[in-house]
Amino acid sequence: MSAYLLLNILIILFPLVLSFEKKISFYKKFFPLLISIIITGIIFIVWDSAAVTRNDWSFNGEYVSAIKIFNLPPEEILFFVTVPYSIIFTFVCIRYYVKEKRIFIPSALIYFVSLVLIISGVVFSGKYYTFTVSLFSGILISFLNYFYRNFIMSYIFIVTLIISYIPFLIVNYILTSLPVVIYNPSAITGLRFLTIPAEDFLYSFSMITMWIFIFQISENYFLKRQNYDLSKT
Repeated sequence: MSAYLLLNILIILFPLVLSFEKKISFYKKFFPLLISIIITGIIFIVWDSAAVTRNDWSFNGEYVSAIKIFNLPPEEILFFVTVPYSIIFTFVCIRYYVKEKRIFIPSALIYFVSLVLIISGVVFSGKYYTFTVSLFSGILISFLNYFYRNFIMSYIFIVTLIISYIPFLIVNYILTSLPVVIYNPSAITGLRFLTIPAEDFLYSFSMITMWIFIFQISENYFLKRQNYDLSKT
């Protein structure tokens, strides 16, 4: 068993075991969870594969299998299943125990952050990972602020995002310190927290945000369908 596969198992083990806990009943969220994993996974697997092709990063053969799927080791593709499962499980648990409220964040401030990210992407256009992740994060923030402002100001979303950075630091430290993932110095700014490139914080922010956002949209859709069907009976 590769080190990366073992890490994937450890990531999902605890949430998977607790998925059938009666209060949370996470297993009942299967379809919105699946939609979130598939849609976000397609976007980031394509991004990941393109990044490997243009040599933004690569995978250390010592810690992954030799098999390649879309130019990626299967452990990396599995990562886009185990991590969202755990993140969305965390979101549902927090939502159950924490009362929702809105955290007011001035719209101008959110657009300013978005603009800074987009400009950073342009400034570092020669560093492909920095350029891509800065641009993507900036556009995502602007999109949510304009069309789904209530989501971006959700207390539960913000708490989930903050808590999610704890396992992010642990997992990414392992991935970058062994290293499982090797970054091309020409694709990043070189700024790091411990061994984690600064760009990874934006990459994770984008994934976590999309996982939760798409899950919530899908969940609301299924609830409306369910209520509609009940009203017809």
